[in-house]
Amino acid sequence: MSTTDQTPGPASTVDAVVVGAGFAGLYALHRLRSQGLSVRVVEAGSDVGGTWYWNRYPGARCDIESVFYSYSFDADLAREWEWSERYAAQPEILAYLQHVADRFDLRRDITLDTRVVSAHLDEDADRWTVTTDAGERVSATYLVLAVGLLSSTNLPQIEGRENFAGRTFHTGAWPHDPVDFTGRRVGVIGTGSSGIQLIPLVAEQAEHLTVFQRTPNFSLPAKNGAPDPEKVARLRADHARVKEELRSSSYGILLEPPTQSALEVPEEEREEKYRRRWEEGTLTGILQAYNDLVRNEDSNHTAAEFVRRKIAEMVHDPQVAEDLTPRGYAYGTKRPCLDTGYYATFNRDDVTLVNLRRTPIERITATGVVVDGVEHPLDDLVYATGYDAMTGPLLAIDIRGRDGRTLREEWHDGPHSYLGIAVSGFPNMFTLTGPGSPSALSNAVVSIEQHVEWLADLLAHAQERGARLVEADDRAEKEWTEHVQLAGNATLYPRTDSWYMGANVPGKPRVFLPYIGGVGNYRARCDQVARDGYPGLLIG
Repeated sequence: MSTTDQTPGPASTVDAVVVGAGFAGLYALHRLRSQGLSVRVVEAGSDVGGTWYWNRYPGARCDIESVFYSYSFDADLAREWEWSERYAAQPEILAYLQHVADRFDLRRDITLDTRVVSAHLDEDADRWTVTTDAGERVSATYLVLAVGLLSSTNLPQIEGRENFAGRTFHTGAWPHDPVDFTGRRVGVIGTGSSGIQLIPLVAEQAEHLTVFQRTPNFSLPAKNGAPDPEKVARLRADHARVKEELRSSSYGILLEPPTQSALEVPEEEREEKYRRRWEEGTLTGILQAYNDLVRNEDSNHTAAEFVRRKIAEMVHDPQVAEDLTPRGYAYGTKRPCLDTGYYATFNRDDVTLVNLRRTPIERITATGVVVDGVEHPLDDLVYATGYDAMTGPLLAIDIRGRDGRTLREEWHDGPHSYLGIAVSGFPNMFTLTGPGSPSALSNAVVSIEQHVEWLADLLAHAQERGARLVEADDRAEKEWTEHVQLAGNATLYPRTDSWYMGANVPGKPRVFLPYIGGVGNYRARCDQVARDGYPGLLIG
C-alpha cells in the first residue's frame, strides 16, 4: 500500500501549536509554556530563526538598531548579549536567536524541517487538527500563527523566466553555502530593501552587474559601526524604563516625538534638521522629523526633495542619478531603506542600471534578460523582488474554520481581524503581528512581544473562566477593520503602490495591511480591552 493510501494514525495532542520559530514563535513558546501549557512549534527551516534563517543574501542585516531589535522580556538576556554592530548582520541575528532557543531550553518543543500544510477546526471537539508535510497530525486547543510578515517569496511574472540556464537566486531563499560571483555577469531584478543591501556587495565581486529597476526607492546611509555605547549602557542600567519608552513610542524606536509641522519652520531650520537626521543614519529619522510628513503632501515634499538632492550629489552621471531618484510617490510610503554605499555603486564602470519604467523587461532567455530589443547577457540572475507580505504566509496554509470556510475565502477582499490577532469564524486561532496590527510599521520585536504577552494574558483569562473557545465577535472585527482602513486613508500611504497595500502581487486585494495608529496607541487600546474584560471577543 502506498503512503498516500494509508489511513492517518491518531493525532498527538497538545494545548497549542505554534507555526514558525522566528522571533514570534520562540517567544510564544517560552511565554505559553511558562503558563503551564503544552506547546508544539513546527518550523519549516532546519533551525530556528525564521526570517533570519532564510534571508542569507550578502548584506542582509536589520535596519533597527540591534540593541533595540532584540527581546526585552528578560533583563538578564538584554544585559548579557553583546552586539558587535549598530545594525547587526544576518549571521549575528541568527546566532542571537539560536542562543535564546538554547538559553530557555526551547528546542525540545520545536519540530524542524517540517511545514504545516493545513489546519482544520474540529467543531465537535473544539480543537484544531494541524497536518504537516510529513503526514503527522497534531490536535491542539489553540492555533498560534507566528509565520512572519515577510516569509512568502514573490517572483515576478516575466515571460521566459523558467528558460534561464544560469544560476538563479531569490533573496528570501538564499543558499546556505556561500555564493561566489567572482568573474561572473550578474543581473539583479529589484531595488527594494534586499536589493539595496545586496547590490554593493555583488558589485565588488562580479565581472559586471546589471541592475533592473522598476521603481527607485528612497534610501539613507546606515552609518553602521559599533553599537552606541551610551544606548547600550542605558539599556542595561535602566532596562525597565527603556523598555517602556520603546513600547509607548510610535514605531517602537527611541526618537523624540515631533511636535511641529514641516511647514511651520523656516526652510533653513528644516534643512538643517533633515541634514542632522541624515547623518544620524536611522530608518525613521527623517520621517519623524515633523509630525505631518505622512499626512500632508506639501510637508512630505520637503523631505522627499531633500533626499532627492542627496542622491544627485552622490551619483556622478546625471541620467543615472535621475533614474535612481524616486518620484511620483510620497517619501516613506514605500518602506525607506538603509544602505552602505548603494548610490556610489552606480558610479562604477562595471555596473549598469536599466530603467524598467522607461523600457520594461520583454522576456528572459536562456542567456540573459531582453529589454527594448537588447539582450543583457548574464551568468547569474538574482530576484530581489520581495514578498507576498503579511497575508501570503497565512494563506499558504489550508486553514479552515467554522463550517469548513477557508481563511482564503474569508479574506477574498482583504484581511479582516480584530486587533490584528483574532478572526471571526476561526475560534482559538491567533495571528501574531498579523494584518491590522502595527507590525510592518514598527520595530517588529517590540510588536511581537506585545502580541505574545497580550495573547498569553487572554488565554489565562479564558482558562480561569473555564472557557473552551475564544473568538472575535463579527461586529467588533468589522469595526476594527474599518478603523484600520480609515486610519490608513488619513495618510499618504494608500496613494502609493507598495507591499503595504499588497500592490506588488498581481490579483491581491488592494487594502492597507498594517495599522498606522502607532505602537504606543495600539498597546493602550489592547490594554484597555484587557482591563474591560475583553469586549470584542466571545469567550465561552
